[in-house]
Amino acid sequence: MNVLLTLVFVALTAGLGAAPASAQPASGDDAAPTLLRDGSKLKLASSSVLVLDPSSGRPIYAKSADAVTPIASVTKLMTAMVALDGGQSLDEAIDVGIGDLDMLKGSHSRLRLGTELSRRDMLRIALMASENRAASSLARHYPGGSEAFVQAMNQKAQSLGMTNTRFADPTGLSAENVSTANDVARMVQAAATYPLIREFTTTPSHYVELQPTGQLLGFNNTNSLVKSGAWDIQVSKTGFIREAGKCLVMLVTIASRPVIIVLLDSLGRLTRIGDANRVKHWLETGQALPQTADKQPRARRAQATAARERA
Repeated sequence: MNVLLTLVFVALTAGLGAAPASAQPASGDDAAPTLLRDGSKLKLASSSVLVLDPSSGRPIYAKSADAVTPIASVTKLMTAMVALDGGQSLDEAIDVGIGDLDMLKGSHSRLRLGTELSRRDMLRIALMASENRAASSLARHYPGGSEAFVQAMNQKAQSLGMTNTRFADPTGLSAENVSTANDVARMVQAAATYPLIREFTTTPSHYVELQPTGQLLGFNNTNSLVKSGAWDIQVSKTGFIREAGKCLVMLVTIASRPVIIVLLDSLGRLTRIGDANRVKHWLETGQALPQTADKQPRARRAQATAARERA
C-alpha cells in the first residue's frame, strides 16, 4: 500500500468528521497540518464545493458544502463499492436486459439489449464512461436484484456517515439520488480504498469485446482531465442530469499532497473543468485564476445536452 493510499485510508477511518470550515487542525505530533489558503481569493461557479485535505480530515475551502442536491452519475462510485463488496466473480458474464433501459430520461447507450460483458468490464465502463446500462446491469445481477442493491447502497452510505445522502437507483439518472459535498467527500475517500475503482475511474480509454457478436467497442473517460499531464488523479467521477447540473469529484495529488475536490451543480458546459483548474492553481500558488463564465443560457444548454445525460 503506497503512502497516498495509506493517508486516505487513515483519514477515512479516523479523520473526516464533517468538520466545519472553522474547525482547528488535528492535534498531536503525527497530525498533518491542514493546507492553508485564503479562500476569499477563490471564485468558483459551482453551487456546492468542498476542497478537503484528507491527511488532516479538514476542509481547505467550502461553499454550501451541506446543501442537499442531486448528484447524478457521481452515484456510480457507490454503485461500484457495493458491487465489489458483493464478492461476485468479476469474470462472470452478465447481460443488458429490458430492466436496464432508461425509461426516466431516455438517455443514450451503446450497449444493446442482449449484450454480454464480464462484470469487470461492466464495472469499468460504468465508472470511466458513466455507462448507465452497465451500472444497471451490475445492480440487476446482484443477489436480490436491483431493489436489494439500492438498499445496500443506502446502508453503505449510512455506515460511512453520509447522513444527508439517499440513493434511489444505481445509475444516478434519478434526481432522488441526493447528497452534499461533505457526504460526497466521504464517498470519494471510501472509494479510494478500492484499487479497481482507482484504476477504472482514471483509465483514459478502453475497448471491450461485446458478446455474443465479438464486436469491439471503444469507450472514453468522461473526465477530460485524466488525459492531462498537468493532473495527478487517483479517483475521478463526473455526473450530469438537468436537476444536478454538471458535477465533478476527484481525489488528486497537488503540490505533493492528496486533495479531494467536490464540485456539484455547475451550470455551464465547461464550468466544472474550469473550477477544477482554478482550485489547482489556487492550491499551488495561493492566487486565483480569473473566472470565465460560460454564457450559454440554461435552456439552450439543456437542449444541447439532453441526449448526453448519461455522463
